[in-house]
Amino acid sequence: MSGETPKLDELEKGPWPSYVKEIKRMAKKNAAAMDLLGVQELSFKDKVTHWKHGGIVGVTGYGGGVIGRYSDVPHLFPNVESFHTFRVNHPAGWFYTTKALRKICDVWEKYGSGLTNFHGSTGDIILLGTTTANLQLCFNALIEVGFDLGGSGSALRTPTACIGPARCEWTNINTLDLVHNLTMEFQDEIHRPRWPYKFKIKISGCSNDCVAAIARADFTIIGTWRDSLKIDQKAVKEYVKAGFDIKGLVVDKCPTNALKWDEKAKKLKVISQDCVRCMHCINKMTKAIRPGVDKGATILIGGKAPILKGAMLSSVIVPFMKVESPYTEIKDLIRKIWDWWDENGRTRERVGELIERLGMRNFLKAVGLKPVPQMIKAPRTNPYVFFS
Repeated sequence: MSGETPKLDELEKGPWPSYVKEIKRMAKKNAAAMDLLGVQELSFKDKVTHWKHGGIVGVTGYGGGVIGRYSDVPHLFPNVESFHTFRVNHPAGWFYTTKALRKICDVWEKYGSGLTNFHGSTGDIILLGTTTANLQLCFNALIEVGFDLGGSGSALRTPTACIGPARCEWTNINTLDLVHNLTMEFQDEIHRPRWPYKFKIKISGCSNDCVAAIARADFTIIGTWRDSLKIDQKAVKEYVKAGFDIKGLVVDKCPTNALKWDEKAKKLKVISQDCVRCMHCINKMTKAIRPGVDKGATILIGGKAPILKGAMLSSVIVPFMKVESPYTEIKDLIRKIWDWWDENGRTRERVGELIERLGMRNFLKAVGLKPVPQMIKAPRTNPYVFFS
């Protein structure tokens, strides 16, 4: 095959960074990266993928963490005949030292293509492309430098969390400690697939939801508070003095009309029972409005991207729960959900799809939760239902 890649070259044009440029850079010293360019160019030319799944591959003692991939044109590109991917468990909050990153990259340049993705949609470090023969060798080397594999297949996928208290003043829970604790608690569930399909846990410190937990996770933990917003009226007046349109940009944008603006007194008031803690007003007036002090988390269930069925957003099952180490209440709830899903789920059926099929009533009964008005999947249409 010719080394020219005219179709791939088009992806290098324009203002945005291009993965093609990075592959070409690695191709100067790695034969697998060079052949990867060829496979991609051929796929664009033929308008069909030239990758295939060829069975299960892995490392000793683990049932997941490696994604098997093979080329269907190995006679043209022998260096990517097998091109398996490692998912490597990331540290809480995605914090690394440069020393740690160099160790990972040194291992990967020795045993793989040298191509990485920080990070994949799973949150893991993605090491893209190695041979079957190098899988165990690479895994052993990663363990030596302090890294482990993440989840794949019908297992618990690597739990992820936002940066939380490390750098964000708005977090309502210690997302970093919680995600680390859950990851260590559920090591067996991460490494040994046993369920109908994948299960994802994602944690956000507030309802800004920087890790898209509500859209991507089967079990969603979002930090919140249950007392009233804290408003600094002196700071509010400073916003007025600076010409900020509080009524137009904050009060009128409140989704539940929970804010009231006294134009004469230049005071902002909150109707606590109507506030849904969406963070909009806090985002707009960070110096004047803060979360309450009685903090915890809302637990939601059933989020997923579209695969067999369409996309689903998580829905509330626990409106408020205190989140304190060792997180026993959260762990117990997760295990109850797993038991019910494992008993009733069909192959490749996510827990949200199972709830949709068997009904929320059966789910709540199985996990020991009482129904409450906050358990809604869509805005209410009945004006006679109110929150207490």
